[in-house]
Amino acid sequence: MIVLAVLIQLPKQIILIIGIVLVAGHNLLDNVHVHGSEAAVFGWSLLHESNFFVWHGRNILVGYPVMPWIGVMALGYSFGNLYTPAFTALRRKKVLLLIGFSAIGLFILLRLFNIYGDAAHWSPQKTLFYTFLSFIKTSKYPPSLLYVLMTLGPAILFLAVTEKVNSAPSKIISVYGRVPMFYYLLHIYLIHLLAMIASEFFTKVDWRNWVLHQPLWFNDSLKGYGFPLWVVYLVWFTVVVSLYPLCKWYDRYKTNHKEKRWLSYL
Repeated sequence: MIVLAVLIQLPKQIILIIGIVLVAGHNLLDNVHVHGSEAAVFGWSLLHESNFFVWHGRNILVGYPVMPWIGVMALGYSFGNLYTPAFTALRRKKVLLLIGFSAIGLFILLRLFNIYGDAAHWSPQKTLFYTFLSFIKTSKYPPSLLYVLMTLGPAILFLAVTEKVNSAPSKIISVYGRVPMFYYLLHIYLIHLLAMIASEFFTKVDWRNWVLHQPLWFNDSLKGYGFPLWVVYLVWFTVVVSLYPLCKWYDRYKTNHKEKRWLSYL
C-alpha cells in the first residue's frame, strides 16, 4: 500500500505496465536464491522468496514477499479505470470477458506444458481427480503468475456477468466488499477465539496451546488437532454470517463520515 501511494503519482499507463511486468515477470527470479548474511537473506525474502530463518536468536518467517503483490495491487488500481464514465456497462462487460477468458486460456496453456509461471510443476497422479488437483496446485506465497491467472481470471468473468444483478444476496455480499479490511481483521481474531473454545470443550487439546509463540505448523502440541471438513465449512459459514451486522454498521459509518479520511484505509 505504501508503494502504491507512490505509484499513483505516475501516469496510468505506466502503472499498468509496472503491474504487468511484476506479475508476469517475477517468476523469472524463481531460481535466484540468496545465501549468506542475515540482512541479505531477509531483504530477498521481503522482495521475492518466502523463507524461514533465525534472526539474532529469534525465529523469523517472511510469508508475504512484496514484489508480486505490488504488481497485483498496481493491476487492481489500473482495473478501476474500467469503472470510470469512459466505459459504458456494455463496453466494460466486453473488456471483462476478454480479460477473463484470456487469463484462463493463458493459465491452461502455460500450466499444461509446465512452460513458465510457477516453480512447482504439476505431474500425473494415481487418479484423474488427483491429477487435476496437482494441475491447479499453484503457489500463493508469493503468488505465481499461474496463481494470479487461475484465480483472477474466473473472478473477472464472474464480475462481467453479475454487474447488473440487483438481488438481496448481491446486496448482502456487497456489504463485505465495501469493508474488506475491517472484515479481514475481525475474522482472524474471531476464528482464533473459536479455535480456543473448540479445543477446551470438544477436543483433548488445552486451549492454552493456541496462545502461539511460534508459527502454527511448528507447534507440536497441536499436531493431530482438527475437525471433519463439514465442520470447517459450518464454522466458515457461521463466522461470515455472524460478522455481517458489524460490517453493515461499519459500512454505514464510513458512508456517513466521508470527512474522516483515515476510514478509507479500514
